[in-house]
Amino acid sequence: MSVNSDQFRDVMGRFATGVTVVTTVNQGRLDGFTASSFSSVSLDPPLVLVCIGKDATCHDAFSASGCFAINILSADQANLSVRFSSDVGDRFDGVKHEPWVTGAPVLDGALAVIDCTLHAVHEAGDHSILVGRVERLGPIRGEAKPLIYYRGAYCSVS
Repeated sequence: MSVNSDQFRDVMGRFATGVTVVTTVNQGRLDGFTASSFSSVSLDPPLVLVCIGKDATCHDAFSASGCFAINILSADQANLSVRFSSDVGDRFDGVKHEPWVTGAPVLDGALAVIDCTLHAVHEAGDHSILVGRVERLGPIRGEAKPLIYYRGAYCSVS
């Protein structure tokens, strides 16, 4: 029995995930994308991973930059998820952000942020797995609720 991509997408959509915007700076240019394929990998050393499609316009920038930040979005930031998953001109236009330790832009108001140096890149089908070594963590908005993605729609925890 073979599995087609529509079936696979439908089944994987049944797994509720948090939503992140992953950002980087490469040769002075800011870039970013929306991702739900994100996970912790190791406590010692502290490592995380995020998956990026090889056809993403920012794929090469992330592979070459040497750094990235994972911005975990809160329920009130669905607009940022949409913005960073679309083909708008400058995704950072009008979006408050600041560079952290690695230089990767951190989005204002994120639920939590993980600033990383690029530890490894692994090829995985039509995606690359970016493994980052955690250099800085914060801020944690304790009162905010996370943005959740389930079956093609945004949800929040009640």
